[in-house]
Amino acid sequence: MIQKKQVFRLHRIELPRQIVVGEGVISLTGEISKELGFSDSAAIVTGPNVVKVARIVEESLQEASFNVSMVEGTSATLEEAERVREFIHETKPEIVMGVGGGKSVDLAKYAATKENLFFFSIPTAASHDGISSPFCSIKGENTRHSVIAKTPLAIIGDTEIIAKAPRKLLASGCADLVAKLTAVKDWQLAHRLKNEPLSESAASLALLAAQMIFDEADTIKVNAVENARTVLKALISSGVAICIAGSSRPASGSEHLFSHALDIIAPKPALHGEQCGVGTIMMEFLHGGDWKRVKETLRKVGAPTTAKELGINPEHIIEALKIAHTLRPERYTILGKEGLTHEAAVKLATITGVI
Repeated sequence: MIQKKQVFRLHRIELPRQIVVGEGVISLTGEISKELGFSDSAAIVTGPNVVKVARIVEESLQEASFNVSMVEGTSATLEEAERVREFIHETKPEIVMGVGGGKSVDLAKYAATKENLFFFSIPTAASHDGISSPFCSIKGENTRHSVIAKTPLAIIGDTEIIAKAPRKLLASGCADLVAKLTAVKDWQLAHRLKNEPLSESAASLALLAAQMIFDEADTIKVNAVENARTVLKALISSGVAICIAGSSRPASGSEHLFSHALDIIAPKPALHGEQCGVGTIMMEFLHGGDWKRVKETLRKVGAPTTAKELGINPEHIIEALKIAHTLRPERYTILGKEGLTHEAAVKLATITGVI
């Protein structure tokens, strides 16, 4: 009798099967769905501001003989996520499609994961790398964490639509990419000090995505299709890095913890990428890196670099810096296990010009 060998340290990588980027590709949704082996039904999760785009997806699917249902989500809260999940459960589609910004994609990803269905990511803005990652950010009571979810089976990025999104959304996506700089440094630090496993390939891919923004910062302009393509491809690369790593480590570090803390503390948080960008300025300072280069790059792409530009009270910046290390205690970063004192937080935010 042949005995099965015990498998140690199994690491399974799940990547998107198709990534389609270009002008007008959203009209190919039905065709792409057929190519991937689907033929019956689809559910679209979208937001109130992008229903017109969702209708294009619906029409494409219907032309391919799919039965289509649609639900609008208003916020990425646990209550709303469960409402969307119940809709998906009742309609029983073959595939779930998130059409819209980060909230719509996260809600669709959450529902697809809970119902064990395939998921398509169809972003209408390039505002953060959640469009391609196997994680979603759902806000619970006084918390906002990334939770593991389905990797998109397909990503359909229509650069013509993304280029028409508000300028600040593209700038937010650029800032989220710049944040990979300190995310990887935190990961490398945890590897050296805590012997945490490190994937060099995932780290390199994340840094490459960040470098694309540093290199192209001078040429990223408003509503340019080619620049939308550049940012979108970099965000997809970042998401793929997460897939390879099997965790959000290559894309999320102390700067993301700072952003999550602001989501909890600030009465009106800014965009995720915007907050991560400002966090990167400060965390790069703590790492002893070129924080001024980070700040200048963010300015060039039109992203905020100060509390005032974020629309957040300086006191909330300080408080977020002080509690950031408590949000994911299992994740070691430059903030350490003790975090920053009040005095250190004030000094950090002041020296870097955030407050």
